[in-house]
Amino acid sequence: MEFKIYTKTGDDGTTGLVGGNRVKKSALRLEAYGTVDELNSWTGLVRALADDQAVGEVLLRVQNTLFVMASKLASDEKGRAITGSLTIAPEEISLLEEAIDQYEKSLTPLKNFILPGGSPLVSYCHLARTVCRRAERNIVRLAESEAVEEVIIRYINRLSDYLFVLARKLAADTGVAEIPWISGK
Repeated sequence: MEFKIYTKTGDDGTTGLVGGNRVKKSALRLEAYGTVDELNSWTGLVRALADDQAVGEVLLRVQNTLFVMASKLASDEKGRAITGSLTIAPEEISLLEEAIDQYEKSLTPLKNFILPGGSPLVSYCHLARTVCRRAERNIVRLAESEAVEEVIIRYINRLSDYLFVLARKLAADTGVAEIPWISGK
């Protein structure tokens, strides 16, 4: 059986959820899992550019977890039976927390907000972080009206923390100075 990337079924501005229901492409559910997909792409870019193998391994696990998350968010009620076996294990959150704790040991404590940037790699990591925050806002908004697993909200929240600390670590590892934000400048 040949699989084609285009189906033409979305030409009317709708898309199919896992489970078969069709919804408008402007639906909040699509905004939520679409933003997770965007985050996965930014995460892949950071992983591709980072020289640290251990960081790359964490980011690869993050990308796989984001695929699970997007699959769950893309599922209607019938689709939950299909994606129900996919899980975000508590260990995935622990992995992020342990990495944050490890990275912070080698970083100077923050005394000011810092401006995103410094190098392309650090900037891409900050972009991933801000897309992560947008994904989190969309997921929380979706959870106000539809069922969303609590672990998804916990994971996406912790991931944005991880990406912030990772950006700082990447800056330190590559000798990029952090620029503090100074009010009024």
